[in-house]
Amino acid sequence: MMKSPSPNSEKGILYIVSTPIGNREDITLRALRILKEVDLIAAEDTRHTLLLLRHFGIQAPLTSYFEGNEFKKKEFILSKLKQGDRVALVSDAGTPGISDPGFRLIQIAIENQIPVVPIPGPSAVITALSVSGLPTDAFLFKGFLPHKSKKKRELLQKLEEAKETLIFYESPHRLSETLNDIFDLLGDREMVLTRELTKVYEEVLRGKVSEIQTLIRDRKLKGEMTLVISGKTRQERFKNRKNEKFQSSNTTPSEKI
Repeated sequence: MMKSPSPNSEKGILYIVSTPIGNREDITLRALRILKEVDLIAAEDTRHTLLLLRHFGIQAPLTSYFEGNEFKKKEFILSKLKQGDRVALVSDAGTPGISDPGFRLIQIAIENQIPVVPIPGPSAVITALSVSGLPTDAFLFKGFLPHKSKKKRELLQKLEEAKETLIFYESPHRLSETLNDIFDLLGDREMVLTRELTKVYEEVLRGKVSEIQTLIRDRKLKGEMTLVISGKTRQERFKNRKNEKFQSSNTTPSEKI
């Protein structure tokens, strides 16, 4: 079994440790070993991480690192790294740095020439994409859509021409409004709605946007959700160009002026 890299006399190591997005069996053997070996674990929610550590019989010092305290805490964590400590960064679920403030800690470690070591594992983005059945050769992940309706619609409008598969996170109480906006601005595309992936109530809904709207209309959905939406197809782009040419040919001389 490979040993973890030993920190040099001056600097420690920052490990980016992926943890399960639901099912605890998805944690890797390497992740468990690293969590046992490190001097400190920086967790998005220490209570949540403590449950995971207790489940696997791991005892390690914890400190919080989340959106809101990251600017203050990153200096503390950096000081630990500079004195040679090994630190594991974990989020509530999945891979740290994906739609969370972890990237700021990674940036400051890089700036200070501290080794950053990935401990790969679960990610809600890739998990949802892998079961979607939509093209995976190119995709755009935009994280959580803006809360404000105007900004959300502006973003969707900018993505209307994108050929890549689109992936978003969304909360249950905004889902209905978001699907309406997607239908209005992107059209009735093929999409997949995944909910509670790897958990007891895992659910994957596939169909057109309008069909998904019908499926969830009378339901009160809960849990983490990821939306995977097809990019603009060649047929749609051809149809749009055809419509534009038709409209142009039917414009009167005075309208062209």
